[in-house]
Amino acid sequence: MQTYMIQKEQFTIKGADEKNIFGDTTYDDKNTNIGTIIFVHGFKGFKDWGAHNLIAQWFAKNGYRYVKFNLSHGGVTAQNFNDVTDMEAFADNTFSKELFDVDQVVNYVSTTYPSFPIYLIGHSRGGGLSIIKAANDERIDKLITWSSISDFSSLWKKEQEEEWTKTGKIYVENARTKEKMPLNSTLLADFNEHKEALNIVKAARKIDIPWLILHGDDDVNVKFSVAQELAQNQLNARILKIEGANHVYGASHPYASASLPEHLQQVVEKTLRFIST
Repeated sequence: MQTYMIQKEQFTIKGADEKNIFGDTTYDDKNTNIGTIIFVHGFKGFKDWGAHNLIAQWFAKNGYRYVKFNLSHGGVTAQNFNDVTDMEAFADNTFSKELFDVDQVVNYVSTTYPSFPIYLIGHSRGGGLSIIKAANDERIDKLITWSSISDFSSLWKKEQEEEWTKTGKIYVENARTKEKMPLNSTLLADFNEHKEALNIVKAARKIDIPWLILHGDDDVNVKFSVAQELAQNQLNARILKIEGANHVYGASHPYASASLPEHLQQVVEKTLRFIST
């Protein structure tokens, strides 16, 4: 019987505005590391949300290093990795800052584990970031998106923009805690200033590496039609529907079970099959 020696190593690197990016690498020190997976979390998410640690362990048992990290302006602090508590940093976030962070992590992985392929997984808004990164970085060998968005501006209502610009701030609700979370108008200004560079659909057309699009057909946050839109703009991508799955594939935070939810288990198995072939 094979025994697994799952290890987790923490790392800290500098992200946007010199704020720290806290990350960890999960791996099996008794198993051959086939390659490195980098996971990019979504809006209001973080590296230790829900079942993310179970996912990391699962891929490690299957021979991969699994790197996940908190975006520098995601609002998670070194004192509390289990919630978004730094509302000042959260409010000051922009998409350009997030892309800078993703690049910093890819730099870290490519120098720390040279000569190994890099597989990029992005969930929701992290999927949009991953599409743009994969379209512009030859170091990425394969791309996998889980419940990805196709437009950053889908994260707010168009009619909010005038008031947002006037007052300098809008609020979004944390569905779990019901807390009102602030977003400064610098987020909107950054999006408007860099619309070409932040065009996810345009980036999708440029993808020239293997790409797997996974999406639940019961996703009320990002409709399955968004996955179809992405696939229609990159005909070489492979799209797979997860029947009955929601936006987070049955996970929640906190997540107490020792096994993955059924839909999330399907997601990791399909992802593993894709990166292994």
